Amino acid sequence: MSETFLNRVKNEHESLSETERYLIDYMKQHINAIPQISIVKLSEQANVSTATIVRTMQKLGYSGFTAFKIHLKDEFDASPAFSAVEKIDKEIKEAILKNEQEVIKTIELLDSGTIEDALQKIIHSNKITIFARGFSELIAKEMMVKFQLLGKSCELHDDPNIIRTISKKIDKRNIVIFVSLNGKTEELVEAASNCQKNAVSTILLTANQNSPLYELCEISLVGFKSKKSYFPDYEVRSRLPIQVIARIILDAYAIRM
Repeated sequence: MSETFLNRVKNEHESLSETERYLIDYMKQHINAIPQISIVKLSEQANVSTATIVRTMQKLGYSGFTAFKIHLKDEFDASPAFSAVEKIDKEIKEAILKNEQEVIKTIELLDSGTIEDALQKIIHSNKITIFARGFSELIAKEMMVKFQLLGKSCELHDDPNIIRTISKKIDKRNIVIFVSLNGKTEELVEAASNCQKNAVSTILLTANQNSPLYELCEISLVGFKSKKSYFPDYEVRSRLPIQVIARIILDAYAIRM
């Protein structure tokens, strides 16, 4: 069994400052309220900074205040007050697992041969044009900057009208990269259709295999998108799968260059 809170305090007593000792005394006196208190609220009630709380917890061997509460739960397992801590711990673990699954399953879905095909298209193109909308623009911007840093001519367009217009005029020697989580954005679909009509090579970074963009693009790299969203009322789902794909493409391109 791990060392108890009181034993840790006793062992580290000499290394603690006067303020840190005061904080620990305050926490001892209000131990039953700790499960319900956030680090900000404790800071206000004990009249110490959040930095002091974190530093004190680390001196006692905890990674932070929440980690301290989780360890404390095991010491006071019979107390109903600590059931809230168990719920917090479980919810945080679920959030971590969701992101872990998106990364691992996205990597599992990727085929090295398809990545190589995409790389060859990029390498032998005169210029890269990236089309993206919404939160996918952040990933697209990172791609544009890194391609430019590697000496590759690259531009990004995120305005709907410009995307529609530019997509009709792209040279066949260039390549277009679409960054779209759901693959259904109207102006991107129209742009992909324009590229297909003009025999312009296209690469898609997405998390939806059942989409118009997937059908229209020449090479598609598909990531895994979790069904769970912590923002269900808004179209702000995690772009982590396509961010992973973008990072792999950029790293692979850097290796080739």
